[in-house]
Amino acid sequence: MKDSAMLTPDEARALFRGGLRTPTAGWCAGWTQANLIAVPREHAYDFLLFAQRNPKPCPVLDVTEPGETSCALFRGDLRTDLPAYVVYRDGEPVAEVTDASEAWRDDLVAFLIGCSFTFEDALLAAGVPVRHIEQGRNVPMYRTNRPCRPAGAIGGPLVVSMRPVPAHQVADAVRVTSRYPAVHGAPVHVGDPAALGIADLDAPDFGDAVDVRPGEVPVFWACGVTPQAAVMVSKPPLAIGHAPGHMAVTDARDSDFLAP
Repeated sequence: MKDSAMLTPDEARALFRGGLRTPTAGWCAGWTQANLIAVPREHAYDFLLFAQRNPKPCPVLDVTEPGETSCALFRGDLRTDLPAYVVYRDGEPVAEVTDASEAWRDDLVAFLIGCSFTFEDALLAAGVPVRHIEQGRNVPMYRTNRPCRPAGAIGGPLVVSMRPVPAHQVADAVRVTSRYPAVHGAPVHVGDPAALGIADLDAPDFGDAVDVRPGEVPVFWACGVTPQAAVMVSKPPLAIGHAPGHMAVTDARDSDFLAP
């Protein structure tokens, strides 16, 4: 197989459709990755309003019509072309699968939400380390004590991703990521995890723990797993999301989301 960073979106999606399961950080360099959440049509307006009220963790990149399984941003099949999915029933995760076709319904509306993987190439280009890529792990993600603004039947806590950054490069990390407002943008917190209600960096709620080395500061970005945390709290009858860190590789370029 080609180096995963050199694959096109079509090539990556074909591998995932064939059953390959892997976190997608570092895949398809230059191509935008996105979070997926699909909910029944009756909950779609509430979810869209929830995203509008919470744009930092829930930046909407595209939305399908009910029952559609592709969209302008993603020309593959949303049911099969991600490496892994979580199926929720009444807010409970009931299955983790590599093919969501069996659970998919004709009334589902799928949302593609911006992902912080989009700015990781820019961080690396600026010399800022991205530890989960270095260590071949999934990015660590944590529920916080910060509630999102609810909308109708949908509400829940802010979820953040964490990347340890050498103290002298924190300003660089803020500067680089602030130029990507459509995919979470600048960090929401730098420093003490306890300020976000995070008790232990070695015990993420989603993803894998990574090393935080001497002289490094934990830096936290709003995370597109926030909608799945909202699903767990709000308990719609059905929802389908990507398995955290196992993203939709879209047909958009990272540069499309770079602010001038």
